[in-house]
Amino acid sequence: MERKVGTVSRGIRCPIIREGDDLAKVVVDSVLDAAKSEGFELRDRDVISITESIVARSQGNYASVEAIASDVKAKLGGETIGVILPILSRNRFAICLRGIAMGAKKVVLMLSYPSDEVGNQLVSLDALDEAGVNPYSDVLTLEKYRELFGENAHEFTGVDYVAYYADLIKEAGAEVEIIFANQAKTILNYADHILTCDIHTRARTKRILKAAGAKVVCGLDDILTNSVNGSGYNSKYGLLGSNKSTEDTIKLFPRECQDLVEDIQQIILDKTGKHIEVMVYGDGAFKDPQGKIWELADPCVSPAFTKGLVGTPNELKLKYLADNDFKDLTGEELRDAIASSIKEKDDNLVGNMASQGTTPRQLTDLIGSLCDLTSGSGDKGTPVVLVQGYFDNYAN
Repeated sequence: MERKVGTVSRGIRCPIIREGDDLAKVVVDSVLDAAKSEGFELRDRDVISITESIVARSQGNYASVEAIASDVKAKLGGETIGVILPILSRNRFAICLRGIAMGAKKVVLMLSYPSDEVGNQLVSLDALDEAGVNPYSDVLTLEKYRELFGENAHEFTGVDYVAYYADLIKEAGAEVEIIFANQAKTILNYADHILTCDIHTRARTKRILKAAGAKVVCGLDDILTNSVNGSGYNSKYGLLGSNKSTEDTIKLFPRECQDLVEDIQQIILDKTGKHIEVMVYGDGAFKDPQGKIWELADPCVSPAFTKGLVGTPNELKLKYLADNDFKDLTGEELRDAIASSIKEKDDNLVGNMASQGTTPRQLTDLIGSLCDLTSGSGDKGTPVVLVQGYFDNYAN
């Protein structure tokens, strides 16, 4: 019988993961138990996706604010530090900021405006227009910002991040000065030891600062790249991808986990005879239309994945074929013609009009976004997601 279902995404419930747990065994057992319980079977090219959170937890990849402070002081001198372009987040940055401030005597905090890198808004574009402010060139002091825009609570959290971050810095024992600007080199009028906190633009920001004469430039990806007094660390991403564990500790992005995905792939093959793909995923890569927030606060969607997930989709647009190449066909004749086109399509459709409108994104970004939406970030209890039929098409 012809298959009537395409892609299916299932959240898989797992035990609560603790440091030292055999995560490969837990994941495999959970998927196979779910298949037995729900009456489905694994197929070749299914994708098992594991949230980065439980990978880091199984690794015990945590760090205290004291460890952050120690590394910041060692790398940036412990005096006046320019901390620039952070995102506005209690979960993602607040605890890091506490540790950073503990490693300095003074923090000059430069916030981008009207919003941060991932879309969290300080002020609206309409408010900027009304005030006659040009965010690309104008530098605002805290006093000028308050005069023009007053207090602005975040739409979803209700937090005034300007006051919140200032209080965090002062509570950590450092002096604080806040400015609002979008040109990285502006900070050099206030400090020459700079910690740039942007995520996806960090390489460019570092280059600009160094060329403009900064004495020391670090990014969040340069802090906790090695263990400090037994702390967790991430040699590639440092503090990037970390989030709040407690008021005084963070969970870092998982360390090397390529072995994990390959082990799970092999165990499934041994147990079921099916060749599946495996990936670790963090944030999805999508934008919320209401809050204007781009979800991707991690440095990447997937830090580890098996070889079958390399690349981008290579798909034809069915609507294009139906409306153009086969516009005079209907019914079974139309179906057979489209199926034949799919079976005969080139391995690389770049530039082919019949592929216009398909999604030219990395497979891991697409599947990771699907998994992030499936698992959620709250109390669903499904840190593993099984995606079936993702690589199917109309001709299967």
